[in-house]
Amino acid sequence: MRVLGIDPGLTRCGVGVVEGKPGRPPALLHVGVIRTDATLDTASRLVTIEQQLAELVAAWLPDVVAVERVFAQHNLNTVIGTAQAAGVAMLIGARSGIPVAQHTPSEVKAAITGSGRAEKQQIGTMVARVLRLAEPPKPADAADAVALAICQVWRGGTQNRLTEAVRRDQRARADTDELADRAAALAARQKAVLAEATRRASERAARPTERKNA
Repeated sequence: MRVLGIDPGLTRCGVGVVEGKPGRPPALLHVGVIRTDATLDTASRLVTIEQQLAELVAAWLPDVVAVERVFAQHNLNTVIGTAQAAGVAMLIGARSGIPVAQHTPSEVKAAITGSGRAEKQQIGTMVARVLRLAEPPKPADAADAVALAICQVWRGGTQNRLTEAVRRDQRARADTDELADRAAALAARQKAVLAEATRRASERAARPTERKNA
């Protein structure tokens, strides 16, 4: 599974691409930060994020896009910008036909460090250890994006298998129902044909009698 992790932000949007399977150390394919000019209007900055994320999706062809779920913060301006960037990230995935997953910061921390209350430094350290890097990706936004991607590989992979199993079961049931409907329709047609044949046979049998009586 190849995952594009996105740590949304209007000024710095962390991105990381990893590939791996649940229970195994993933491989880091790409890490970086999308930066926007704070002097530009918000719409222009979001366009920059959208364009660069689209380029990443086209270049790396991820199976899933993992985005950090945004929560309210004390700084309203910050959370609004973060939410806007997150919306752009989700749009990119949906428009490309790629599943989009969301993880809370505590879910990511728990997946990477074993504790939902881990500090950013701990996350960076564990990301480096998991990926066998000499040092954590920098800045912290990049490390967070990679952590999101790892979280999706480890946790989302299992969930994806469960979801696919449910879908297979639903498809099998739908196929069974369709076959049952076809069988019922065929039986109804056969019954109708038999009834029509019986009616015609009765009419033919009655005709000689009618002629004799005449």
